[in-house]
Amino acid sequence: MIRITAASAIVAITLLANASIAQQHAGPSSDTPQLQQVAQFEHQVTGVTVSKDGRIFVNFPRWTEDAPISVAEVTRDGQIKPYPDEGWNSWRNEISAEDHFVCVQSVVTDAHGNLWVVDPAAPATASLVSRGPKLVKIDLKANKVAQVIRFDETVAPQGSYLNDVRFSPDGRYAYLTDAGAEGALVVVDLQTDKSRRVLSGHPSTQPEKDVVVKIDGRPLRRPDGRGVEFAADSLALSPDGRTLYWKALTGRTLYRIATSALQDPRLPEKDLQARVERVAKTEPTDGLWIDERGRLYLSAIEQDAVKVRDGDRVTTLVQDKRLRWPDTFSEGPDGTLYVTSSHIQDMSWFKPENGPRLETQLWRIEGTGARQ
Repeated sequence: MIRITAASAIVAITLLANASIAQQHAGPSSDTPQLQQVAQFEHQVTGVTVSKDGRIFVNFPRWTEDAPISVAEVTRDGQIKPYPDEGWNSWRNEISAEDHFVCVQSVVTDAHGNLWVVDPAAPATASLVSRGPKLVKIDLKANKVAQVIRFDETVAPQGSYLNDVRFSPDGRYAYLTDAGAEGALVVVDLQTDKSRRVLSGHPSTQPEKDVVVKIDGRPLRRPDGRGVEFAADSLALSPDGRTLYWKALTGRTLYRIATSALQDPRLPEKDLQARVERVAKTEPTDGLWIDERGRLYLSAIEQDAVKVRDGDRVTTLVQDKRLRWPDTFSEGPDGTLYVTSSHIQDMSWFKPENGPRLETQLWRIEGTGARQ
């Protein structure tokens, strides 16, 4: 996930039980999932998450325009409604940022019946709103906010932009990426509400200077010549919760660390850094996801594709020109993989003629299988 406005979509990709994962190809084939539209949005969408009972939630950040809704549930007929209520979605400059969504970047459900909302509280990707950065827990059964973990300047300093989050299977810890000016990871003890910023400025959380994001074969640049540069962004957790994976969006190196090291507040920072491991060279990606079999899904933003890393083998699950800038992943209860498509390359920052608002969609792939 990153911090710009554009056309966007959500794509649901059904993982077929007996379908092979095809190599990258120029056009669709019979054994490759195909995109189908489910819903439309009028504002930029970044995050998507699906609960155990199949409820779908999305979020709309306040980037280059004012989003009337920050967090929403997608109804069966493809409409959206503010979640958990209109009050939490009614923030404006004169309203308290502590109990309202300011600029939501991601939404993630856990295994314990909760929806978590990451609010970096940086409208238009600019300065943080005072007392705004937070992680909000919503009880999906009661449909009410159950916990708010606020981040002070030691965890979310000016220039930060909290991005994505994953949760330990036991529900004790949360791990976040910061894709802001100085990339980092954030570790949260959900029982004590205590948070720590770690690996801040470490090479593993920083953009790689020699990486240039290319779209349609050309460097992606703004009219003034500036490109895109984002720090720690992509994030995934192994099914057993023992290993955390991450990488910079503007980077090709995938990193990992044992979560036991992250959970130890007594471990010196230099020792924590020593435990960071390089996993592989990939490509610029936004979202990551690991399924129950340990396969790693990567959003191939330069190729309008979703790829799968199984061991050392990387293949293409789906490639479609409508899947522009695949962003955030989530897996439904039947094994369907959802991914937002943010159309970053089509936003007004890169194509002023498009204007600040473009129609966005929800897509799905219909298949004949379920969870493998």
